[in-house]
Amino acid sequence: MCPEMLDRYTLIVDQLNTHKSASLVEYIAEACGLDEERGVKGKCGVLQSMETRMNFWSDPTHRIRFVYTPKHASWLNQIECGFSLIFRHLLRRLSVSSKEKLRELILAYIEYHNRVSAKPFKWLYRGNGK
Repeated sequence: MCPEMLDRYTLIVDQLNTHKSASLVEYIAEACGLDEERGVKGKCGVLQSMETRMNFWSDPTHRIRFVYTPKHASWLNQIECGFSLIFRHLLRRLSVSSKEKLRELILAYIEYHNRVSAKPFKWLYRGNGK
């Protein structure tokens, strides 16, 4: 892992309630060394609601940050498949010395995959208009 990436984490998560829990806020605040008052669940502060907790986790200044996928995003399944391929074929045992090298390797893998293995995807979903 890149040394400059060791102290920052961005987690991509779905909209499940477990990713918006008060206990998770407490854990993240402790892991980030945040001493600020967090309020009371259901009443005030960061802990007040799922929305306030999501805003807390999405703060880019925090060491651990959450990015939420859209609620209705079936198209993300294809992206998840792509990430899975990149992980299995490239990242699983990879060690790099910089973000630039990581970026270079990922882009080279994507170019190789598109040239050698990629196949068109037949999209079946027609949306609400049917």
